[in-house]
Amino acid sequence: MTDSLEARSYAPIESSIPVGAVPLETIMCTEELHRRPSRPPGHEEENRALVKLVSALADSPSTIFQTLAETILHITQCDSAGLSLLTTDGQTPDVCGKRFYWPAIAGMWNTHVGGGTPRNFGPCGDVLDQNRTLLFKHFERRYPYLLPVVPAAEECLLVPFYVAGKAVGTIWAIMHSDRRKFDVEDDRVMGSLGKFASSAYQALASIDELRFQIGEREKAEAAVHKLADGLEVQVRVRTRELERSTAELLATNKELEKEIAKRRRAEDRFRRSEALLAEAQRLSATGSFSWRVATDEITWSEQLYRIYELEIGVQVTLELIRTRVHPEDLSLLEKMVEQARTGMTDFEWQYRLLMPDRSIKYMHTVAHATRDLDGQLEYIAAVQDVTARRMSEEALAKSRSDLAKVARVMSLGVLTASIAHEVNQPLSGIITNAGTCLRMLDANPPNLEGARETARRTIRDGNRASDVITRLRALFSTEEFTLELLDLNEATREVIALSLSDLERNRVVLQSKLAEDLPTITADRIQLQQVILNLLRNASDAMVDVDDRPRRLLIRTEREDGDRVRVSVRDVGVGVDPQNVNKLLDAFYTTKSDGMGIGLSVSRSIIERHHGRLWAEPNDGPGATFSFSIPSSQERVTDTAL
Repeated sequence: MTDSLEARSYAPIESSIPVGAVPLETIMCTEELHRRPSRPPGHEEENRALVKLVSALADSPSTIFQTLAETILHITQCDSAGLSLLTTDGQTPDVCGKRFYWPAIAGMWNTHVGGGTPRNFGPCGDVLDQNRTLLFKHFERRYPYLLPVVPAAEECLLVPFYVAGKAVGTIWAIMHSDRRKFDVEDDRVMGSLGKFASSAYQALASIDELRFQIGEREKAEAAVHKLADGLEVQVRVRTRELERSTAELLATNKELEKEIAKRRRAEDRFRRSEALLAEAQRLSATGSFSWRVATDEITWSEQLYRIYELEIGVQVTLELIRTRVHPEDLSLLEKMVEQARTGMTDFEWQYRLLMPDRSIKYMHTVAHATRDLDGQLEYIAAVQDVTARRMSEEALAKSRSDLAKVARVMSLGVLTASIAHEVNQPLSGIITNAGTCLRMLDANPPNLEGARETARRTIRDGNRASDVITRLRALFSTEEFTLELLDLNEATREVIALSLSDLERNRVVLQSKLAEDLPTITADRIQLQQVILNLLRNASDAMVDVDDRPRRLLIRTEREDGDRVRVSVRDVGVGVDPQNVNKLLDAFYTTKSDGMGIGLSVSRSIIERHHGRLWAEPNDGPGATFSFSIPSSQERVTDTAL
């Protein structure tokens, strides 16, 4: 008598007989009911039951159904008893209802009060269809939704329940075991009690209706009296209110005229603001748009039409936008659209437009997500044409690259003497060894072993001279940014070797502390060596006027946290002014009388291109320390180079 154990609620109505349900005839045993031995009529007990129902009707009419269920439970000595009534609203009996609901249950199934079963496929529906008492045995075999109900029903006796001559439900009794079986006396008693309950229910309904009508009439009469008593007062009050309203209307009219004038001024300011915004967008080459994601409705400003070189007012769609986006950036557009549809709060992206004349424009878009009045996702965005800025940045990058090449060439003159010294030593060795070799060969007998040794020394000195020339050509090469795996300590030693003669000539004592655990890095060898060379030259120049202390210069390499490496050059020269320490790296700023202010600026550009940082700081004692730090990770440097 329940839908899948669903108490106090309704399950979906069954539209057909479930697969596996047995025929109705296999669970009906009504004919057997009349063949069973029956106990004698218990009229005395039946009368007591009717008296109990009458008392319940007088004391608490609303509980008549529950009293009836408890009375049937007692008289038939069953395990569960109750009522099922057709309804459309879940409360009022209705012969046209599509479901049964249970207003009262007594016994083991009392927990299911308020539940229900479908009208078109259930035991109660079968009773109303045949309009007679039916006895079922194990009815869960036909109605599978009763299988989970515990305790299961052994037998169920159902009697039609009538209201105003129409069957609107059933009265039922259930045995959950075979301790006794229903008989015709149970059928008779339940029918008799049902008739009384039906009459009682109709009487209650009539009494409630009469009480309602009386109450409504009393309310109406009271309202009429009150209306008559207060009519004159209301007329006087309404007259005064009308006079007051007239005065208020005049005052409101004046306020309205003021508001209209104020609104006109606001509209004028708004139109002026729109004109200023449009002019500002034109001057800054910035357009704006809104995009309603749910409907793909896109609204552009006039300036954005001009940027895309489309006719103002033409309907904008994502497909139209795709026709202008550079083919190589279409994947970026699709990715942005996909992320925006997922509700991403904000987004910023850069892309290119390919115009009909094959020219390229560079765009920068910033969008903010919001919700419209309907709660739908909408993006408000600004789009700036940054083509001119992009061209300027590329020109600036080229200028910096050219400055770097100029700086390297300027260093050539300073290093000429040092290079000549470095080359002169192996050349002198070559000449000396060649002369010795000739003398040994001219001896009688020839000293072949000695000649071979001097020839080997000649080859060694030749290689030394070749290495000096190779390093010089590499340092002043004009090749572009080239990444390679390199040993920073080795690159530093090569720069020291090139600078050593110049440092000795300036009476500079060079110390090097190169970390042994330094990782291999990914960088442009020549450009990093240019930075190190510039820092060494600057440190040497800073100690030219120092005569009261040794001119010591320390170059150090070391690890840093975050997978980075550091190179530091420390001198004991004149030092730097703490107030101007940040200006030292600016282009054309110099503290030298003959300097151009290019070296450190170019060095900073090189280090930043390697995703690093170049800085200066005064020492605790005399002099200053210049350092740079770069990542050793290949991916980070590569991304920056691109």
